[in-house]
Amino acid sequence: MRTLVIDTATEACSVALFDNNLLIARQHDIVGRGHAEHLVRIIASLPDKGRAERIAVDVGPGSFTGVRIGLAAARALAFAWKARLTGYSALPMIATAAHKRVDVNTDIMVAITGGHGELFWQRFAGNMLTPLGPLASTPIDTLAALATDDKIYGTGAQVLIAARGSGEAVPLHPDAGDYMALPALFSQLPPSPLYGRGADAKPMT
Repeated sequence: MRTLVIDTATEACSVALFDNNLLIARQHDIVGRGHAEHLVRIIASLPDKGRAERIAVDVGPGSFTGVRIGLAAARALAFAWKARLTGYSALPMIATAAHKRVDVNTDIMVAITGGHGELFWQRFAGNMLTPLGPLASTPIDTLAALATDDKIYGTGAQVLIAARGSGEAVPLHPDAGDYMALPALFSQLPPSPLYGRGADAKPMT
């Protein structure tokens, strides 16, 4: 079974194609903006134009626009190919990459860029089998006072370490090529947006 993985939730536009668990194609570019155009070109360049029986997509949190672009593309392809569609979250994906660099007993804290001066963050056990707390969105200064991990991973790591004044930042974007390393707990989420914070718009009173 082939699996197409799509990740546009951050500044990265990341796509991977697997045959069972074997990675057969991958492209990971830091594009900032223009995910939609870039994503179409990448998928078209894959073997068989990326056609797969299963599609996995990053549902967030991250960029509001990026999350929706990835989901729209994944839903359209799943419909056209009659493929199974599943979701995963950006934070466990980054933690999976960090897991390769740490001892199994070392907990992992991931922070990625949010909105309005906040960071999305979550902590994971070093064995990547257990989240140590829920996903949260917290102002940078507040989180700097709360975060005690020496190393912070993710797109928000540098700004958090700068605000705290100590520790090591390991900037990482979610990489579609890491999908098969995700435990099932994190790799089979509903294919719906995970925004990680409340809506910015408030209803009129």
